[in-house]
Amino acid sequence: MEGDKTTDNGDDYYKNVKLVGFVKTDSETLPGYKNEAFQWSSADNLSSYPSSYPREHDILASSKVLGGDTVVPVDQDSVNRCCTRKVLYKRLPILQWLPKYTVGEHGISDLVAGITVGLTVIPQAIAFANVAGLPPQIGLYSSFMACFVYTIFGSCKDPALGPTAIMAIMTRENIHDMGPEFAILLCFITGIVQLIMGFAQLGFLIDFISGPVSAGFTSAAAIVIATSQLKDLLGINIKASSFIGFWDQLAMHIREISVGDGTLGITCMVVLLLLRKMKDIQIGPTDMKDKTTGQRTVSSIIWLISTARNIIVVVFCAALGYMYKEHGNLPFKLSSHVESGLPSFRPPPFESRVGNETYNFVEMASKLGSGILVVPLLSILENISLAKFFSDGKTVDATQEMLALGACNLISSFVGSMPISGALSRGAVNNASGVKTTFGGVYTGIIVIIALQFFTPYLVYIPKAALAAVIIAAVVFMVELQVVKPMWRTKKIDLIPAFATFLCSLLIRLEVGIVVGIAINVIILLYTLARPSVHVEKQQSEFGYEYLVITPDRSLVFPSVEYVRAVVSKAGLKQGLSSIPVVMDCRHIQGADFTAAKGVKSLIDDFVRRSQPLVFYNVKPSVISIFQGVRPTEFNCCVTEQQLHERLKGYYYSRMQTLTL
Repeated sequence: MEGDKTTDNGDDYYKNVKLVGFVKTDSETLPGYKNEAFQWSSADNLSSYPSSYPREHDILASSKVLGGDTVVPVDQDSVNRCCTRKVLYKRLPILQWLPKYTVGEHGISDLVAGITVGLTVIPQAIAFANVAGLPPQIGLYSSFMACFVYTIFGSCKDPALGPTAIMAIMTRENIHDMGPEFAILLCFITGIVQLIMGFAQLGFLIDFISGPVSAGFTSAAAIVIATSQLKDLLGINIKASSFIGFWDQLAMHIREISVGDGTLGITCMVVLLLLRKMKDIQIGPTDMKDKTTGQRTVSSIIWLISTARNIIVVVFCAALGYMYKEHGNLPFKLSSHVESGLPSFRPPPFESRVGNETYNFVEMASKLGSGILVVPLLSILENISLAKFFSDGKTVDATQEMLALGACNLISSFVGSMPISGALSRGAVNNASGVKTTFGGVYTGIIVIIALQFFTPYLVYIPKAALAAVIIAAVVFMVELQVVKPMWRTKKIDLIPAFATFLCSLLIRLEVGIVVGIAINVIILLYTLARPSVHVEKQQSEFGYEYLVITPDRSLVFPSVEYVRAVVSKAGLKQGLSSIPVVMDCRHIQGADFTAAKGVKSLIDDFVRRSQPLVFYNVKPSVISIFQGVRPTEFNCCVTEQQLHERLKGYYYSRMQTLTL
């Protein structure tokens, strides 16, 4: 719209005024802005408008001149709402708890939790790097920067961000053995995608990954991860790109199993599982208040040993590896060399050379394929699920978690990280350690930095079988067999996407499995939307006349309208004998669309042609306006039960008079 008139101000301000949208006020929109034929005139007097409307001088003051055309600003209130203290505190959660932070109430608990998680993450990080097919130091690089970033942006205290089993196996499946540069770029792109989703508030996309799909995917991923570690556990060299291919290769190389690796690996697994169970040992009374000082001390020691089981086993095996290597007789394989020192802070690689071929950014992103979308989604799902698990009934700000996770991945990529997320195992350790704020992550990050700076020369002595045992002992509990019975008892159809996701993830590829599961879920959702349940019941009034009550169980939208029309028409013909009135109870119809309105119009025409009364009852006013918008032949609508019975009584007496004549 453009105006061609000037105001009394004596300037050409309103010449070529371009109205780019509505100027929103507290509750209304400035009259005239909605009218496409609107032309601004000097005769217009804004003083007659309510006080909430902007005056001429307000518009003049806030306008912007671009290339001779004046652009009226749009929705300035929304801009102002984005720049408030409340939004600042929401997007920087550290500002909420830092002023109240005390050493006695928060500091000690965060210190204990941070150190405990740090001792847990070091062996896991090295092992997860092995799962991803990357050098061990990449796992450690992925474990410290996110801790500092999440301290500032994280809205939940329990998630311990870093490499996870799911992120490791997804990285391996998407970089196709192309090297660390591709994993680092995947981390960078993951952060960018997550930030875009956070700013665009696309968290609802996570809701399309249902519980059954998530369970099937997680279970398949756990089996794939455990399978990939069997070669190190048994000390054999196998290269296979698929689950079935691995077992085929294992059968061919079964005679090459190393006794030393196999014995050490299985022993480590048994010890890890026993130490995990050790925390359930009850010392003294159940209530901590009733325990003696000695009983509390023993319980704490047992819990600490159980929690730090990974680092205990890895350190013991590393000492064993050092002793054997010094004597020149190694019965098992040791880890590869780990680069010492901290990584340099630099942009992720946008170009990579693999063999004799050089890849630019576009080619690298193309090689990563669907991973640039699937990995960010799974990372968000994993972290938000963890946050909800430990939220104690509090609301989790999914948008803020997406922004925090995106920032963590983005900044971590500058120190050579692979994609990261919140790990359930470390989150459980964090929670059990009594963490109070996200500041516990600072201590975790410091522990990892110390390990990188001073202890990397000793990591080469860690046996591969021990790291494989750490991974297998962790992921074996990710197989969610316990959800099958509840699904069978509640809604058996949910087993279809669960098993489809599981089988496709296991036998084809993980991302294919989750896409198939989501597709099946959407198909089921669309089917239930297109085929609503329609309850038909014949009732009799106190005056003795009969009528049919037909009740759809959900809103009328275009996929379902023809089905509902067919059911109502069929019921009117067969059960209504083409004569008795039909009452369509619309109490569950919260909305409708144009196609639904056209279908209702056709339904009314069907009943009018056979002179059978059709009455709509309990219709929402918004739905009435939609139905009347297509101008049906007649639209009989009753709001109250008394109106309904009066109308039915009128139909009954009219019919009796017709029959008498």
